Amino acid sequence: MYTEFYGLKEKPFSLLPDPAFLYMSEKHRMAFALLEYGLTNQAGFTVVTGGIGTGKTTLLRHLLNHMEQEFTVGMITNTHRSFGELLQWVLLAFDIDPSGKGKVELYQAFVDFMIREYAAKRRTVLIVDEAQNMSAETLEELRMLSNINADKDQVLQVILVGQQELRDTLRRPDMVQFVQRIAVDYNLVPLTEAETLAYIRHRVEVAGGAADLFTEGACRAVHEFSGGVPRIINLLCDTALVYGFAEQRRQLDEALVHDVARDKQAGGLFPAAGGNVAGAAEPDAAQDAVPQLSEVVAGPAKK
Repeated sequence: MYTEFYGLKEKPFSLLPDPAFLYMSEKHRMAFALLEYGLTNQAGFTVVTGGIGTGKTTLLRHLLNHMEQEFTVGMITNTHRSFGELLQWVLLAFDIDPSGKGKVELYQAFVDFMIREYAAKRRTVLIVDEAQNMSAETLEELRMLSNINADKDQVLQVILVGQQELRDTLRRPDMVQFVQRIAVDYNLVPLTEAETLAYIRHRVEVAGGAADLFTEGACRAVHEFSGGVPRIINLLCDTALVYGFAEQRRQLDEALVHDVARDKQAGGLFPAAGGNVAGAAEPDAAQDAVPQLSEVVAGPAKK
């Protein structure tokens, strides 16, 4: 619709997680470095958390695109409260048929799979996205599953990615043993105003547009209404491009962004910073005030 008018090869602010558009803010660079460190140094558990829309899944896609062939990766992305039998989901993540197997047989099938991978000099990595939906009992079952080691090597490595609720679950007193297995953890927080400006210009340029398509005032307004949450930034900027195209504006300014935000807020469904719908209660504390898990329970060093 507006791509040709603005000289864009594609939409720069899609809500889908596309690693080609990933903007590596200082926070995202740190999170990615810790993910790579966890893989390279055979961390048993790596945990990355962040608010809704802060770019966790996009970061995961970027990691998958840069993983070496020595890793055999299974990914679980559809966790929910009625998750069911963990082992069945784990086997399906690695394309192992779980049908007709009892719990003991499921466990043995996975152990045999990991041993085969280890013998072939491949490391098994299980990635769980949206892990905040897993109960404490399911997480504990995952910890027990990771007890299989071979000499000094970690046969199974687990990466958990989720929202703040995951950290809340891991802080429970009965999760101390699990937390002590976490070698690397990081909490992604929203972008600053300067990072928001760089984020917008980065995505426009990747899509083939002019870096100054959004004025500095427009970028500041986007940060004001989005709170620096990438997904809300995308929502605002994409709609602003539609408004700009409708009015045949070659450059998008602060006033236009205010019009977009006002219209969206009037509808009552516009998500405010932190994932709340505009007008809903805000969290009591800022995300960047959340301590790392290693500050709550002493565990292995991060680096």
